[in-house]
Amino acid sequence: MKRNVLIIGAGGVAHVVAHKCAQNNARLGDIHIASRTLGKCHAIIESIHTRASLQAPGVLKAHTLDAMDIDATEALIRRTGSQIVINVGSAFVNMSVLEACLRTGAAYIDTAIHEDADKICEAPPWYANHEWKRREVCAAAGVTAVLGAGFDPGVVNAYARLACDDYFDRVDSIDIVDINAGSHGRWFATNFDPEVNFREFTGQVWSWQGGQWTSSQMFEYRKEWDLPVVGRQTAYLTGHDELHSLSQHLDVPNIRFWMGFGEHYINVFTVLKNLGLLSEQPVRTAEGQEVVPLKVVKALLPDPASLAPTYTGKTCIGNLVRGEKDGQPREIFVYNVADHEESYREIGSQAISYTAGVPAAAAAILIAEGTWDVQRMANVEQLPPRPWLDLMDGMGLSTHVRENGWDERISVPADAAEGTDSVEEVLE
Repeated sequence: MKRNVLIIGAGGVAHVVAHKCAQNNARLGDIHIASRTLGKCHAIIESIHTRASLQAPGVLKAHTLDAMDIDATEALIRRTGSQIVINVGSAFVNMSVLEACLRTGAAYIDTAIHEDADKICEAPPWYANHEWKRREVCAAAGVTAVLGAGFDPGVVNAYARLACDDYFDRVDSIDIVDINAGSHGRWFATNFDPEVNFREFTGQVWSWQGGQWTSSQMFEYRKEWDLPVVGRQTAYLTGHDELHSLSQHLDVPNIRFWMGFGEHYINVFTVLKNLGLLSEQPVRTAEGQEVVPLKVVKALLPDPASLAPTYTGKTCIGNLVRGEKDGQPREIFVYNVADHEESYREIGSQAISYTAGVPAAAAAILIAEGTWDVQRMANVEQLPPRPWLDLMDGMGLSTHVRENGWDERISVPADAAEGTDSVEEVLE
């Protein structure tokens, strides 16, 4: 059993993680929130108290921390007695926080691949460039490190493992489809950290096809999908974190990621990119000031957490899996639908943050209770998926499986599930 949680970060996802940990603090123990901006930590704590999210009386405390400072992070882990660290700060701090966990023996959870601030779109597989280099050290130290425990990466990895284990004898392709059919009412904004958001889409698009890495350009390939609840939506082939571990851990020759973008987003993104405003490299102004264009754009855009009060609509994220079972071809869609307004009513969050934060908190519970305390580094698809999916079902994220006109909700009787829509054929 592990107790006491340190949450690093105080953005929209951290807000969700903190609320969900508070709702389960009888199992998790003390909760600490750390960020460079102490006021953001206090705001999350105030929200937890306002919404009465604490399950039981307990410690809920804010701390100032620069997570790039390994010594300071180590000291905070020791001072708070935290045995589980949930890193939902910038992807730039992953390796620093992981090192602090290795020094202290605390379990480590993150929701995205580490990024080097000076590099865009490194050579695949991305985990091999940083995190996987510490696998042997984690195993030797007996430190549990669960990588990519958000939704994508995270839950979609568990969906892939679930499909391979329970629904197929052979899987030929996995197409991950991420659609946000909601509206925040702003002229332009990103649903998570603008710097991370833009960096994700300015490099090459890497997909796993025919058992090898295939490169394309952003917005080069598009597809219209007919999805549950949100209906017909256009998504674009892009690269994403989960492809880089699923391609190495599952015997599946084709794994692709599709994300929905509106025409307005694409137009604004294209203009910003063509003007050089999405560059991570510093430039010097006529007055001699050195600035990073991407950081200036980030400073001008709305904080993603501020979008929650006016957000309406739903998200649909899932895996279309095709292959063979008992000698017959099979196709299923494993998915979740989340509602922006419901997320806000419950904990003051928008659904994008909600779908990323709930899984990380659920992973912490599984580590605390021993189910996922594997004392080594693991990506989500290397861990048993059903305990996680079952736990999340009671925490606000349900899983559905759709096939041939029926729709089953995992963890509840099939007759409690929703109606039936078909999933359009994917590109061959």
